Amino acid sequence: MTQRKGEKPTISIQEHMAIDVCPGPIQPIKQISDYFPRYPRGLPPALPHVGPLHRALAGASASLQATKKDEEPDVEGYDSDDSTTLGTLEFSLLYDQENNALHCTINKAKGLKPMDHNGLSDPYVKLHLLPGASKANKLRTKTLHNTLNPVWNETLTYYGITDEDMVRKTLRISVCDEDKFRHNEFIGETRIPLKKLKPNQTKNFNNCLEKQLPVSLLHPTHTAAILCYKSLEERGRIMISLKYNTQKSCLVVGIIRCAHLAAMDANGFSDPYVKTYLKPDENKKSKHKTAVKKKTLNPEFNEEFCYDIKYADLTKKTLEVTVWDYDIGKSNDFIGGVSLGINANGERLKHWFDCLKNKDKKIERWHTLTNELPGSLND
Repeated sequence: MTQRKGEKPTISIQEHMAIDVCPGPIQPIKQISDYFPRYPRGLPPALPHVGPLHRALAGASASLQATKKDEEPDVEGYDSDDSTTLGTLEFSLLYDQENNALHCTINKAKGLKPMDHNGLSDPYVKLHLLPGASKANKLRTKTLHNTLNPVWNETLTYYGITDEDMVRKTLRISVCDEDKFRHNEFIGETRIPLKKLKPNQTKNFNNCLEKQLPVSLLHPTHTAAILCYKSLEERGRIMISLKYNTQKSCLVVGIIRCAHLAAMDANGFSDPYVKTYLKPDENKKSKHKTAVKKKTLNPEFNEEFCYDIKYADLTKKTLEVTVWDYDIGKSNDFIGGVSLGINANGERLKHWFDCLKNKDKKIERWHTLTNELPGSLND
């Protein structure tokens, strides 16, 4: 660059920035991770010559680690990059729309993460429909011992699955290691939104297992649904038939079967029976009760009850159906209930209106039982 005599030296903007920012040998640019170092689990080591801000950040990091450990004791933390080290799972799903059944065939797993001291695992597969916190929603395969490449070829079936369920529910498939002396250990999971399935078409999957997803990483609508269903817990399914008989002027209510009921006894089963009410019931004569089925979570009743009622009065009535666990010598346990009528919603309302629109025709539907006891049954 030329310079005239008597003029001050001219410096370009590039040279100015170099002089101001780098007045010496150029140093490597620090990465953001240099300011937030990672420490092993537990409290970080003492940090000499650091200010209160650094100490606060270090303490917050330790608190976050402790919180995660308390919330998910069986999981080291979620990292999608680790999914390939957990193994893969081959399975297929089929929604049988006509029979309201979801068939889950667990074929095999490959390259599972070893969980035992011998470098192997004792794996089994557990299914869980979300949202839903009850044991009634959980199914599992048999356990295979000392293998990282188990072959199950086992089909597990959920009964009472409706089109509404297929839209809003997600199937969580977990692979776990069975341990006789300690708690069973979680290996990995995969989740399938049921809306991805087409009715009556088998869909095959070969998915990499992932670590357990924290609730914070789930879709906001799914998280909200989980929080909602914590207070309204599913307790199983019940198949009910409705038919208005015009010749006898009566409503015929059929209690056909239940599926995946919640276990209420110490043996892991229940002794279920069903009660029905047609409300309002001023004379308290509308109660009917099925026989008790011993030691089962999938009872078949096939019983019908008749309510003498005018067709026009059905629009003012509500059918309340409750399932109970029979106990000798003490109060019976409430398993779950469902209400059908003009004040219901979803499938329960649709079932009631379909009965009104189709006289002399039996309409069968599956319904979800919840732990909410109908208020009118408290009288």
